[in-house]
Amino acid sequence: MLELRLVQGSLLKKVLESVKDLVNDANFDCSATGFSLQAMDSSHVALVALLLRSEGFEHYRCDRNLSMGMNLNNMAKMLKCAGKDDIVTIKADDGGDTVTFMFESPSGILNFVFMGFGFLLSFCLVAVKMWLPVPVQRMNMGSVCPVAQYESSYSFDKDIEAQDKIADFEMKLMDIDSEHLGIPEAEFQAIVRMPSAEFARICKDLSSIGDTVVISVTKEGVKFSTRGDIGTANIVCRQNTTVDKPDDATIIEMQEPVSLTFALRYMNSFTKATPLSNQVTISLSSELPVVVEYKVAEMGYIRFYLAPKLEEDDIENQAEARPEVNKKPKDEPIVDAKPISEIKPKLEVKAEDENKPQIESTTAVGSKEEIDLMDDE
Repeated sequence: MLELRLVQGSLLKKVLESVKDLVNDANFDCSATGFSLQAMDSSHVALVALLLRSEGFEHYRCDRNLSMGMNLNNMAKMLKCAGKDDIVTIKADDGGDTVTFMFESPSGILNFVFMGFGFLLSFCLVAVKMWLPVPVQRMNMGSVCPVAQYESSYSFDKDIEAQDKIADFEMKLMDIDSEHLGIPEAEFQAIVRMPSAEFARICKDLSSIGDTVVISVTKEGVKFSTRGDIGTANIVCRQNTTVDKPDDATIIEMQEPVSLTFALRYMNSFTKATPLSNQVTISLSSELPVVVEYKVAEMGYIRFYLAPKLEEDDIENQAEARPEVNKKPKDEPIVDAKPISEIKPKLEVKAEDENKPQIESTTAVGSKEEIDLMDDE
């Protein structure tokens, strides 16, 4: 059986809001260590990985490993029914085909208790009572306590019982075939930590100019640039650690300079996780996808992986690196054409090469004797 109780239910709502537009259906994996998700977008360009550790839940019970397939948009609709301060409980039976979401809505004075103001409220009641004319009882020590005989008829427990609201929603599970990818730990050329709101603002501003963003990290700082039909834009953020609040700092760790290009529509989708954390971590390496990470309170993280786009210069370099036979016009004879016996082993390695144009050109320019020989074979 699975039973998870999260006091900060709003965290789960924010998590779903950040991924539901990127991933439609996904499996939530539950184990003794925590509640996790890993899924790719429909284009298989971006990947999202979520982890909520078991220690972050008020109550966590998972008798055995369980995978629950859910439609994230439907799950987000149900979580929208929960209030801002609601306690969210998730329940599922082993082998069942449904999952239950239960929302406990504290109200009235209970809100003060959950916000840590219960003690402050009690202190105020005592202070007010000290100014009221009440009987005075002398203690054995000779001290006077004006509230010694005060007995409040108000009951917090009665108020809680009267004002609590509990709602439960049941959703059908789905059978989703998904492959869990092993993501190894990697050394990145540059790691940038900056305010998440600032990163979201940069991506939003640049998307009004162009479709891609070039993220360049040098000793001077991190630069975000784009180019579009109406012009260009460049935003440079320098390292800044001398701030009053640590969350406002921009920290850059660079092993070597790096510059990569990414699609802004994906970056803007990632920034929907901004309400989860005041800081975002961007990890860059020329041979790896970028990792955009947001902490989920003290209980876990949500990471977005995105492959870089190839620049035009890279595409031209790849075209120049192709074999010379591809550059020759179709009508130009190939003098040094290799026999088919030497080409055949290469075709066995890559089956897609059988349909390449250069093979047809090689057989077409051969002598009549060579053609007859191939026919006999």
